[in-house]
Amino acid sequence: MFALGSSPRRLRRRSALVIAGAGLVPLGLASRFLLDGWLGDAAGGALYAALVYLLVALVRPDQRALPIAALAWGLCCAVELLQLTALPRELAASFPPAALVLGSTFVATDPIAYAAGAALAAFADRLLTPVGPRDGSANEEGPGADRKKRSAPGPSGPPRRR
Repeated sequence: MFALGSSPRRLRRRSALVIAGAGLVPLGLASRFLLDGWLGDAAGGALYAALVYLLVALVRPDQRALPIAALAWGLCCAVELLQLTALPRELAASFPPAALVLGSTFVATDPIAYAAGAALAAFADRLLTPVGPRDGSANEEGPGADRKKRSAPGPSGPPRRR
């Protein structure tokens, strides 16, 4: 999760993710309490998925946008399926804020809103996150660095085909 030796780039990214999350929470609450009907449900679902995207990216700051979005969408759908059980209602009865996180009623169209929110978060992330060499230092490794190391030719040249 959070490595003690986090690089300055990771710390900057995590700081930006926390700030973005702090902005998304009031927007999500506003959509929940101020918008009615389908619009409120769709906006709330999309903002919920965007927040889950930010949380996943906070844990894995070097991961690419598409896998983060896919995982965020999957987690949102898992929470939606959990609403088919009595667990979210029971938790909300004993701790009302749990309803804001777990919901209470299954809505079959919510995964569409989750996909839109995760996709928009990934798009914004790609626009705002620099691509390419991070800061020029040789000891920082970005996504796929371990894959590059494995495929790099060794001291005796490229691997032989048999």
